[in-house]
Amino acid sequence: MNQRASIVGSGLIGRSWAIAFARAGWDVALWDQADGAAEASRATTLALLEDLASEDLLNGQSAAEVGGRVGVAKTLAEALDGTSWVQENTPEIVEIKREVWATIDPLAPEGAVCASSTSGIVPSAFTEALQGRGRCLVAHPINPPYLIPAVELVPAPWTTPEAMKRAEEIMRAIGQSPIVMSRELDGFVMNRLQGALLEEAFRLVADGFCTVEDVDVGLREGLALRWSFIGPFETIDLNAPGGVRDYVSRYGGLYERLYKSMQRRADWTGEVLDTVERQRRERTPADKLADRQRWRDRRLMALSRHKRKAAADIGN
Repeated sequence: MNQRASIVGSGLIGRSWAIAFARAGWDVALWDQADGAAEASRATTLALLEDLASEDLLNGQSAAEVGGRVGVAKTLAEALDGTSWVQENTPEIVEIKREVWATIDPLAPEGAVCASSTSGIVPSAFTEALQGRGRCLVAHPINPPYLIPAVELVPAPWTTPEAMKRAEEIMRAIGQSPIVMSRELDGFVMNRLQGALLEEAFRLVADGFCTVEDVDVGLREGLALRWSFIGPFETIDLNAPGGVRDYVSRYGGLYERLYKSMQRRADWTGEVLDTVERQRRERTPADKLADRQRWRDRRLMALSRHKRKAAADIGN
């Protein structure tokens, strides 16, 4: 019998999770408190599945096969009935999450893993008062998870090791790549890494050293080409003849000098924002953003297909 995932909140992130689970063979129940939202989300999901099928990203299945596993629940109780995994995708407001989770907890089966997609609220902030808090955690994806596999698994202080292990097993089974944190931390892992890079990007533009496009070129045509298949630690391990220790010996002093000049925040809401926005709108007008987003997703599909093929070739 197929396992069942319950998607609570059926917006962009919710329907993305629905695709990830359904593609892996799970039955999926979409629920949203807004009338008609889950039905509209399912319709959008079916269209996205056609795009994924055209790129051979449904594990050899047709869009109809995968879409047939995605259903709409009329009530939250119906959505949670018999579920193995709950994925909550409500707004990033802690009061809303406390209210939603207080409703989820008594309805979800005892053995279900209960996860939140929150990108910045630590799980202890909304699960402390729950009777079943030991099975609650954060599973924060990079959107869309059906194309970008990394997902952060973040425990509250009371999340049990068994729940974390089960969450990791399920994420791997559906094709995700979990980052398993040992304890909660503001910003988790990915937003802290992205935040460090964005801080320097804003400083470089604010101080007039380069343009917005220069920064993007540095990542798009430089660092990100390596980072799309190896991370920063493996990068430096391979960039010195003797490995990571050799790299630190050669270049550690450079980064120590840089660090001192990197301890100042640029005011993201000040003049630099006008500069960033103006330069971005010159390259992508506001009325073309949706087209560019679709282009981005198409490129992600192509990259995902390439990485899957490369992994299969290595396996063979």
